[in-house]
Amino acid sequence: MKRLTLFALAITLIATAFAAKSPYQAVLQHSRIRGRPHGPNVCAMQKIQGTDKKYFTNCKQWYHRKICGKPTPSQSTGVSVFKAGRCRTHRRCGVRVQGHKMKRLTLFALAITLIATAFAAKSPYQAVLQHSRIRGRPHGPNVCAMQKIQGTDKKYFTNCKQWYHRKICGKPTVISYECCPGYEKAIGEKGCPAALPLVNIYKTLGVIGATTTKMYSERAKLQEEIEGPGSFTFFAPSNEAWAALPTEILDALVSNVNIELLNALHYHMINKRLTSDDLKHGAAFPSMYQDFDVHIHHYSNGIVTVNCARLVKTDQHATNGIVHVVDRVITAITNNVNSLIDTDDDLDTLRTAVAAAGLTSLLENEGSYTIFAPTNEAFEKIPPETLTRILGDPVALKDLLNYHILKNLHCSESIVAGTPLETLQGSVLEVGCDGEEMTINGKAVVMQKDKLGTNGVVHYINELLIPDSAKTLLELAEGSVVSTASKLFKDAGLTDHLIGSEAVTLIAPLNDAFKDKSLAMTPDMKKMLRNHILKERFSSKSLYHGQELETLGGMKLRVFVFRDNLCIENACIAAHDKNGRFANMFIVDKFLTPPMGTVMDVLKADDRFSTLVGAIQTAGLTELLNKKGTYTFFAPTNAAFSAVPSADLNKLMREPKELASLLKYHIGDEFLVSGAVTSHTRMKPLEGDKLELGARNSTIYVNRVPIIEGDLMATNGVVHAVDVIIKPLLMADFKTLLQEASERYESAYRIMIRIACQTAKLLKSRDFGAPNR
Repeated sequence: MKRLTLFALAITLIATAFAAKSPYQAVLQHSRIRGRPHGPNVCAMQKIQGTDKKYFTNCKQWYHRKICGKPTPSQSTGVSVFKAGRCRTHRRCGVRVQGHKMKRLTLFALAITLIATAFAAKSPYQAVLQHSRIRGRPHGPNVCAMQKIQGTDKKYFTNCKQWYHRKICGKPTVISYECCPGYEKAIGEKGCPAALPLVNIYKTLGVIGATTTKMYSERAKLQEEIEGPGSFTFFAPSNEAWAALPTEILDALVSNVNIELLNALHYHMINKRLTSDDLKHGAAFPSMYQDFDVHIHHYSNGIVTVNCARLVKTDQHATNGIVHVVDRVITAITNNVNSLIDTDDDLDTLRTAVAAAGLTSLLENEGSYTIFAPTNEAFEKIPPETLTRILGDPVALKDLLNYHILKNLHCSESIVAGTPLETLQGSVLEVGCDGEEMTINGKAVVMQKDKLGTNGVVHYINELLIPDSAKTLLELAEGSVVSTASKLFKDAGLTDHLIGSEAVTLIAPLNDAFKDKSLAMTPDMKKMLRNHILKERFSSKSLYHGQELETLGGMKLRVFVFRDNLCIENACIAAHDKNGRFANMFIVDKFLTPPMGTVMDVLKADDRFSTLVGAIQTAGLTELLNKKGTYTFFAPTNAAFSAVPSADLNKLMREPKELASLLKYHIGDEFLVSGAVTSHTRMKPLEGDKLELGARNSTIYVNRVPIIEGDLMATNGVVHAVDVIIKPLLMADFKTLLQEASERYESAYRIMIRIACQTAKLLKSRDFGAPNR
């Protein structure tokens, strides 16, 4: 069990690194893993000796301790580690590694070796085959693990992801163990120790179970050719492939065996020996039928197709060639994809649109495209006014059509899980599968698959795919996560701004932002909705801290840039921009509440803070909270002051300095809205130790005190209401501290050090209530 656990850990670490967003993120992730024993957010760095050049470390550099051929700090000098803006060094573990440490290193190295072996395979297909061999090894030599989709006859060699998830195309799989290609069982022996007999292609068809192809080869007088001398590659349809042919097509072939059937079989043959390693992605080989090409696609997930038929058995060697079994009967390709569209009455509307957008030449020229072709029925489902608008707008029409074209050719068999694929329009479609169905963005809209042309493949779809760049603001908002806001904008009479060609930006709150809010269309609500539309078209990537954005309502909204968030007043951007035809949409987490006065004005206008207002005046802080600034005030309500014993409160009110000290501990000298708070956010108050903020279950806490209402916006800051007087964390419950530290993956030693430090501070403090001690 230990070995399995450690092996899984090694794979998880490596998979985590490979799952990073970019090569840089992968290296950064590896550096984080190496720095994790030294605390949260610690990264291992390697510095080239004799220089000031430092690098985040990748796996190879870590083990070799070299960059650019030069050594990086060794045991004697330490390995640089970066933490929270400061560098420190730590020593490597001792040279001698004993007992369980050695075991861990050995098992980790074994895991890396196995994975490296798979990745070092000659091709993606070979990598998957190798993984299947490894999984089948406990069952004997030359045994491969296979995964069969439940309810179908489809089997696959298994890759790492499929093996752990036990799913292909979203459906559960059943594991079976079969002889790897080229091997068979031997009586009385474990596994598949015997190599298949090396005979001619005709006999090999029988050995590997392609008996229908063998029978038709005999009928078509092909037997003599594939029994005789030569060096052929035969893509032999499986028995199931022949059975799946429509009756009329099969009858036409069989009734004219000397010509049609022979031609069909010759199209499955190439006049030279090609192993799976020779079947490169995008390759085309002349067949033995009038030299018409067969088209090979070798995908990164290990799937290999010939004319979109998947290879289900490969590399069955014969004396006069090699046999690969495919899952369908393939036919000769003579037309480009534009011709396929031109000659199909179900694609009349698409043909007209392609011509109007000037894309005919693209679909005629050489290439390797995937076209999701909307049928006439798909166009008819679109509201007439929307379709008329798009067809009459050359830019929107071109974007619409390019959104249906992928940059690379993807046969349906190449898709075994949801995969983001880039379109010519620039956006991404999530192409996946659900059992036998091919899906786009999670919907089973593909009604006919794999109509192959010389320069691409066409999949027929029954629903038009409209990209954001061809939509109006109203179309972007309707039926989405901001549909409530969309309805409010229409009710407020702002539809013209959302469907026209104005270059504006809509700030649209998520539906959840309206859960506890009245939706009555009052004059104030109409005014606020106008302040959710900016007069210019902005991209969130171009916004900067302190920028002011003018709205249709005449207000100027402030932009605040935080480490992990970008906010406009109290509302933080919650998703990527939606870029429409003429205007953009920002999706935000809250309904905007622009400031109506200073922090002091906000407090005076709210009856809950009447005691606090009096305390501020007593402490002489009124001027501070009225002047220009960027304050964050964690404002105690009347209930918070009521919880303080009367004698203590009266005493405090008679000591302006002590009162001012307490209140300043509630005020941070930087602007922070609740949407910008992440776990373990720290803020320096005007007086006293740092405040610790965190978010848990949609509630924001400051020094473990929950904020009951946040984001009361002011011109010089923001107010967050609390029902408890905030005290320093010296009084924190150590059990809670221990639990939180454990959640941050800190060692027991480091946790105890933190607790000891907190205890020392507590003992030194004479007055536990004084925030500045």
